[in-house]
Amino acid sequence: MQYSLGIDAGGTYTDAVILRDSDSKILDTSKALTTYPDLMTGIRNAIEKLNPEYLQKVKLVSVSTTLSTNTILERTGYPVGLILVGDYTVPKELPAEYCITVRGGHDSNGEELQPLDITTVEQFAMSMKKKVSAFAVSSYFSTRNPEHELRIKKTILKLTGHPVVCGHELSQELGAYERAATAVLNAQLIPITYQFIHSIITEIRERNLDAKVLMLKCDGSVIDIKGAKLHPIETIFSGPAASIVGASHLSGLDTCAVIDVGGTSTDVSIIKNGIPELCEKGAVVGDWQTRVKAIRTESSATGGDSHVWIKKCVRIGPRRVMPLCMAAIKYPNFKEKLENNPVPLRTMLNEHIQPTKFFVRTGQMPVNPTESETKLLEVIGDEPLSVHEILNKMKRFPSPAVLDSLIQQRVIQGIGFTPTDALHVLGEYTEWDVETAQIGARKLSRFTHMGVHTFCKKVKKQIAINMAYSLMSFILEGRGKEGIKKMLEGEIPAQYKVNIPIVLLGGPVKTYYEELKDLIDADIIVPEHSSVGNAVGALVGKGIKRIEIMIRPQSMDKPDQNFLVFSPMGRKKFDQYRTALEYAQKTGEEMIRDSMKDFGLPEGSIKIDTSTEYLIPPGWKHIPMETKMTFVGVCAPGYSGDGPD
Repeated sequence: MQYSLGIDAGGTYTDAVILRDSDSKILDTSKALTTYPDLMTGIRNAIEKLNPEYLQKVKLVSVSTTLSTNTILERTGYPVGLILVGDYTVPKELPAEYCITVRGGHDSNGEELQPLDITTVEQFAMSMKKKVSAFAVSSYFSTRNPEHELRIKKTILKLTGHPVVCGHELSQELGAYERAATAVLNAQLIPITYQFIHSIITEIRERNLDAKVLMLKCDGSVIDIKGAKLHPIETIFSGPAASIVGASHLSGLDTCAVIDVGGTSTDVSIIKNGIPELCEKGAVVGDWQTRVKAIRTESSATGGDSHVWIKKCVRIGPRRVMPLCMAAIKYPNFKEKLENNPVPLRTMLNEHIQPTKFFVRTGQMPVNPTESETKLLEVIGDEPLSVHEILNKMKRFPSPAVLDSLIQQRVIQGIGFTPTDALHVLGEYTEWDVETAQIGARKLSRFTHMGVHTFCKKVKKQIAINMAYSLMSFILEGRGKEGIKKMLEGEIPAQYKVNIPIVLLGGPVKTYYEELKDLIDADIIVPEHSSVGNAVGALVGKGIKRIEIMIRPQSMDKPDQNFLVFSPMGRKKFDQYRTALEYAQKTGEEMIRDSMKDFGLPEGSIKIDTSTEYLIPPGWKHIPMETKMTFVGVCAPGYSGDGPD
């Protein structure tokens, strides 16, 4: 008998599950706290709780994570240097702290517009070497000819040794700005993804498991672990992808809506007839439009561990903090510190100055810290400190910008009141220290003119409203979010009705059942093992690889001769359309097979489907103006030629 191991590393918990391959029965599950900055401890703790007899028979390990999604939502990615090549008008906002534009780029046929200004690239790379962790490059029409991007990548690697992400490596779609944003987000995630994958592989090796290791992608398919290291942006929604696949599997429903409440985010999506809907334009994460095809989902920065703070009104998020009730278990003197922490004046309140907010070192070392960061780190240590205590030690308030920078680098972590604490006060979820949560609720409720329980019920109700709002704005996309909010908050005397079941996933998600029923008229289901639904989803994804190749005439003046083929392999020229088609067909199939070899599957188990779209304008009497070929390779990751023994 063979088994498979699914692992999901979330912002708060790392979950593990073992399935029997023959019938997909869940044999064992476990949960452990996700550990920062060393994820290895959390992964090891989750695996350690599983039945060792089952573990030794594991032949496939598949993982998913919300770490990438959470990093973008919380804006805590590593610093990146962006190089734009060509006639760019730099947008007002890009997710890169450092950015330059240099001469170069190509036209729509892949012909060079200007020679590449490699000297400026070299100067920028050297000036950024100690300021960034990775570089991103986006060249004008690099999808038609990636020559300039590849030359820059080679140069930067030689000068700095830092990872370099090229826009054409992530998407063959047009849209220079979106490719640039996608490349930057990808580069931000590389250090985090490397650490996560290293932790998984190390643990598998130390346990002497002879198993393939795969990672769930944001389209619900799987990718080999090497590919995930090179293109971590493809895993940005692996957590949400795992939730929808896992929810469908656990509930036995081919059609359902899914609300997955994690520590950092709430993810909503819909599966119809067993097939998740893809967002063809690319995943949207936070405020950023990417060019990565993903399951259509909506992630909001509200979860069980979102920071609850006061400034004129009760605010929730967007940052995640360690719940007070959890901090009391981890730090023995924390409860007393919280009790004695002075209550600041109402006029002083902001995200960091709260009667319940503390800071602690994570163990992560800062990258080239500024003088201000160094001075603050001399004060903040391995025991939680409040802003009041920092003030006493430094004789001045810490700069909010410096605190933000150190949190972004994961050098320090915030501790504060959360929805998880509110549930502890209400007695609906009591995993950690209830008394500490009560102390925090008392301190915050003073600013709200509400009693402690009323305050906590308000926090809980707001989380339920956020869950419902995320789902309804997802379903009613483009139909006015303001009206949705007014209806859910009771300003409009009406209630939404959803005609498909809603499956809830997440730790204490069942505590929100009644609040959701009051907000939405629907069949709401909390399946068995809902708390480890993502780990299940990591295992039941499909082995899928998609490749797109395009054929165009080199000149519209002579549309029946000289053709260009654009593929991930680069640009090729052909005299005849038929020859170009034959090359595209052969190249697409070879790339599919080569990319799926690391799944450990024999060639006979891979099915390749090819679809072709032609662009033929009215009155056009020539070879198609554009031919787009899409190749999809499909296999089942649990496939074994011998079958279960």
